Amino acid sequence: MNTLLVIDDAWSASRVLRAIDQGSHLLWQGDWHNGRQVIAAIKRRLRPGGSDFETYRRQRARQVQAVNAVLVPLDSTYSIGARRAPDVHQACLQAYGEPSTDRLVPLQELLGVIGAHQLRRRGVFIPALDARIHPYYGVFAPTRSEYVDLVADAPLPGRTAFDIGTGTGVLAAVIARRGLAVTATDISPSAVVCARDNLARLGLPVEVLRADLFPPGRADLIVCNPPWIPARPITTLDHAVYDEDGELLSRFLLGARKHLQPRGEIWLILSDLAEHLGLRSRADLPELIGRAGLEIAGGADVVPAQPRAQAARRGLSDPLADARAKEVTTLWRLVGT
Repeated sequence: MNTLLVIDDAWSASRVLRAIDQGSHLLWQGDWHNGRQVIAAIKRRLRPGGSDFETYRRQRARQVQAVNAVLVPLDSTYSIGARRAPDVHQACLQAYGEPSTDRLVPLQELLGVIGAHQLRRRGVFIPALDARIHPYYGVFAPTRSEYVDLVADAPLPGRTAFDIGTGTGVLAAVIARRGLAVTATDISPSAVVCARDNLARLGLPVEVLRADLFPPGRADLIVCNPPWIPARPITTLDHAVYDEDGELLSRFLLGARKHLQPRGEIWLILSDLAEHLGLRSRADLPELIGRAGLEIAGGADVVPAQPRAQAARRGLSDPLADARAKEVTTLWRLVGT
């Protein structure tokens, strides 16, 4: 670690930023709520913008680096050493597991841990299930449920299904509710535990395995909602959205056919955001589908209604927001050639 400076309420956001730019990490020992305001001020001052996505990503990386330089002490009982700090024991237990030693953690990360705990407790209502899904820390939350509706409405082939990269288990739950025997996979241990918990809450007998893409055997239906932006992740949570060089998408499509039963279907749920950002052409996906020995049998589209897309339509000006204003998510129904 670089120079560690102890800071408190006397430090302004400008002074904090100057110290960060000089290579320092900062140990916050002031009031908890004042610390949150400093983080918010840094984020405002370093808000990503620019006229192109590469500039936006560079500025976003700088913002992440800056906010992560402000640390708070977290002791071996998950107590925070700051005035008026909340009780974060349960939130940290869910995110980090059993405590062991004192540590320093970024204040921004701890805010994310607290937010994830609140979301997990509250859950996300999924209309297609008429029930709530409870995301774990570090597992992508299905707050954009319109893609779930695509899976709920598409005509089903056969009796068995694989859900690849299941996350919270939301798509596995929808497919199981529709009567198929489902096996779900994820490479993330947290996602596997999260999906098992959600599916148990719903009383659905879905097998959830830790695997890099496919489980053993074949299925009549293989479903995947992969990360949709082929760029390098910056944060841990970015891995749910960013797939560097489209590596996961390529491996999924090129490997799916050998796990598919005759006359089965592959459902690829994918946003076209990468096209609007200039990271993938409209011809790239059909070309990859053809190289995988697959062809397009049909599909369905939906326009995302999440607040960020709505904000973009109201004129928010950065490349990602502009692209979200045009975004369409498609369920591609693929079959073997």
